[in-house]
Amino acid sequence: MLKKWMGAALAVAGLALAGMATAQAAEPVRIGFSIAQTGLFAAAAPSQLNAYELWKEQVNAAGGLDVGGTKRPIEFVMYDDQSNPDQTVRIYEKLITEDKVDLLLAPWGTPMHFAIAGVLEKYQFPVVGNSAASVQLRDLKPGNIWFPTSAIPDRMAEELAKMLTANGAKTAAVITNQLPFSLEIKQFLIPALDKAGIKVAVNDEYPPDVKDMTALLGKVKAANPDAVLALSYPNDSILYMNQAKEVGIKAPFQFVLVGPTIDFFGKMFGKDLDGIVTIGHWTPAKADWPKAKPFFDAYVAKFNANPDYLDSALAYMSCEILQQAVATAGLDKAKIREAISTMTFDTINGPVKFEGVQNVTTPTSFLQFQDGKAQLVWPPEAATAPYKPRS
Repeated sequence: MLKKWMGAALAVAGLALAGMATAQAAEPVRIGFSIAQTGLFAAAAPSQLNAYELWKEQVNAAGGLDVGGTKRPIEFVMYDDQSNPDQTVRIYEKLITEDKVDLLLAPWGTPMHFAIAGVLEKYQFPVVGNSAASVQLRDLKPGNIWFPTSAIPDRMAEELAKMLTANGAKTAAVITNQLPFSLEIKQFLIPALDKAGIKVAVNDEYPPDVKDMTALLGKVKAANPDAVLALSYPNDSILYMNQAKEVGIKAPFQFVLVGPTIDFFGKMFGKDLDGIVTIGHWTPAKADWPKAKPFFDAYVAKFNANPDYLDSALAYMSCEILQQAVATAGLDKAKIREAISTMTFDTINGPVKFEGVQNVTTPTSFLQFQDGKAQLVWPPEAATAPYKPRS
């Protein structure tokens, strides 16, 4: 009997070991992308890359990516695009034609997403975007890229005008970085403000590599608007924060487009960030998003930093969407495209469903920093805290 028992136990152990060996021997799913490790956007890109790395680690720890019912480990193929759209195009061509990756993740920023759209159409290779949004690209109706963000420029402009009206703003100054996303927002924002009866006292643009905004902000101060709307990117958002304080801008409503939600921004500005409004539609504090707080906790534990409430959340969401699509469709590109276009996805930002390239379930929202924390303050029905004028 003892011999029989030992024989059975050894057989079970052998099967378990064989199963482990099979899992370990499973061919990796190779996922390619570029990231702005150097250049103009390098300060922002780690928020995206960290989310990718966390997702990969979690999926691999759970046995691998479910590819139509078979779990396989994830392997990344990554290149530095140097914050250069032309370089990004070359990299994605290489990833598809030379590296023969199985799947793609998105690069950082609207210019890069716009740059690769043609490559994705050429090779019919689906990508879930994240740190980008474009009305122009949406209206071209590409079939292989999607935006999980609700911060689409036309919707943002309308909601920002509503928020300003609700809080009594009569005049505004709009200063705009000459990059595609900020320029698109301005294109819709100026008419939205005019329609709302808000006078635009200043409407100026500046180059992406601006080094000094003193003269421009002096003009803003002289106009004494109720609201300053800085359609900025991380580097010039830092410049705005520093020089607006030096110049003495006291507008009760101050909006800074991209940058404030990155962890280093809060560490850099501390209490000076309180009262600043920015784009964002995610928070770990929403009880009806059960996956939000676990993501936040896991990110903090791994990186000893808070996730970017905008780009880290969007990057992770894009991975969740791809993961759920691949579980249904496997690695067949046409089936993945169909899955992304038709499924409703369970994400850290709640359910996401696309119509065309656009997420149509997540409300267009804004965050405000209050006591060092980013709170959802608009729209009121989604808010985690009421808006407070900047003092």
